[in-house]
Amino acid sequence: MTRLLATLALVGALIAAALPAQAVAPDEILDDPALEERARALSANLRCMVCQNQSIDDSDAPLAKDLRVLVRERLVAGDSDGEVIDFLVSRYGEFVLLKPRFSWNTLFLWGVAPLALAVGAGVLIVGARRRRKVLATGAGTGSNLTPEEQAALDRILSEKS
Repeated sequence: MTRLLATLALVGALIAAALPAQAVAPDEILDDPALEERARALSANLRCMVCQNQSIDDSDAPLAKDLRVLVRERLVAGDSDGEVIDFLVSRYGEFVLLKPRFSWNTLFLWGVAPLALAVGAGVLIVGARRRRKVLATGAGTGSNLTPEEQAALDRILSEKS
């Protein structure tokens, strides 16, 4: 029974360790639950400029804390979500967004993935057509052996069976 409890405790600890950490300190949390929910939603989509692949909601970096406080200050001041995002983008650039906006500046970023997918699909289609053509013409099936080579191959195959 103690082994089972120890195993369950270990599994629970591993699951807890795998969950994203919420770095928001209790002193940062707003009294208004609606504003706090908006702040959390915004923070989840903003990049920590130190960690770079973490949201400011998950990061313990001092700059992330400053950004979380700034987001909450702007919301308390009455800014809309869009105004908060626009303020941060004007201050830190598009890089602050975990999901960049679609614009002329990010056209290459958004266009590379579909382009690569289309090129890959084209390569596969052309390769499949060439393979089908080779198989249809009989090339590569042993038909281009000389009569002596074919006789030797037949003799070897008949000996094995």
